[in-house]
Amino acid sequence: MTWISGGGQITACCFHSVFGTTHFMTNSNIFKDSDIQTIAASDTPSGVWQCTPQFVGKLTVQPEHLDEFEHTNNTIYLVWMQAIAALHSAQLGLTFQDFVELGYGCVARQHHLEYKRPTFAGDTLWVATWISHNEGKADMTRQYQFVRESDQATVMLGHTQWVCIDMKTGRPKKQPPRFIEAYRAVIHPN
Repeated sequence: MTWISGGGQITACCFHSVFGTTHFMTNSNIFKDSDIQTIAASDTPSGVWQCTPQFVGKLTVQPEHLDEFEHTNNTIYLVWMQAIAALHSAQLGLTFQDFVELGYGCVARQHHLEYKRPTFAGDTLWVATWISHNEGKADMTRQYQFVRESDQATVMLGHTQWVCIDMKTGRPKKQPPRFIEAYRAVIHPN
């Protein structure tokens, strides 16, 4: 991924910080984390989730999220995964500013996305996330499930392996106690 600090041509999926008012940029389209409305899992029908989610957001697919096939571009789901992870982390008390103060952060080592059904402009999606694996070492796994509100169909499943790093060296490090406390509190087995 390429980090971009300002305008310019964007030819690949690029992210800015997902915290605060910073924007995501993908294929020259801008997505703000404020476009995701936080909702309670209890506000969604029972039985739609693979696992009881720890955090649920709601968003609407916009025309700028579509590709040439007129359905949501695959890279947009990755942007949404990163956004929902950041919002959940902030809810747990770990914002990017906290990462800076602690000297530790989380970066993605691996993403897996499984597209089940296409989505289109105007579709409202529920986006759920939960931590499924964390032994307090350097890495943890976060799961994602996207459900279309209109028919309650799962449209995408994914997971990310996140790695804790020392922000000065960029090297993997065992999670500090604050990470272990926050992220262990939401572990749910699949």
